[in-house]
Amino acid sequence: MSRIGKKPVVIPGGVKVAVNENIINVEGPKGKLSYSFKQNFKVEVKDKSVVIARPSDTKQDKATHGLIRSLISNMMLGVTEGYKKELEVTGVGFKAAVQGKILNLQLSYSHPINYSIPEGITIETPKPNLIIIKGVDKAKVGESAAEIRDFYRPEPYKGKGIKYVGEHVRRKAGKAVAGAAGGGA
Repeated sequence: MSRIGKKPVVIPGGVKVAVNENIINVEGPKGKLSYSFKQNFKVEVKDKSVVIARPSDTKQDKATHGLIRSLISNMMLGVTEGYKKELEVTGVGFKAAVQGKILNLQLSYSHPINYSIPEGITIETPKPNLIIIKGVDKAKVGESAAEIRDFYRPEPYKGKGIKYVGEHVRRKAGKAVAGAAGGGA
């Protein structure tokens, strides 16, 4: 039972919403977004809110109903406030810098890693060990952050790597501690 799908999405001030058949376009102060939903769902703009109606009560339609409502709600939030992810680079000699439309990462490999910044995303590096990713599309911001993090995931022994700000990396004891605890030969 989709309780989320039944709630109308309130349209904030300064946001324009247009529905054409199975495409919804949202335009706000930060940018434009569009989403193509399933043909049999009805999306209507009523009294400064967006209402989604599902065609049947099957399990799949109920799940999709809530999904469409959440995606439209995220679009409204994206064009008014935007989304932001912060990454922290930890390690000796590890650093990040933006050069035009390329994020340059130095992560103890023999070569620097150049990540081309996708369209609609802005990346800032106020400090060499902090990467801030901003954009209006929640999925693009999250995907870009995940791609950058995958270049050097945080490792559990020294904690080196790229992690989300606030992420807890579970640390392990090294072999010197493990050898002392085992009694040794």
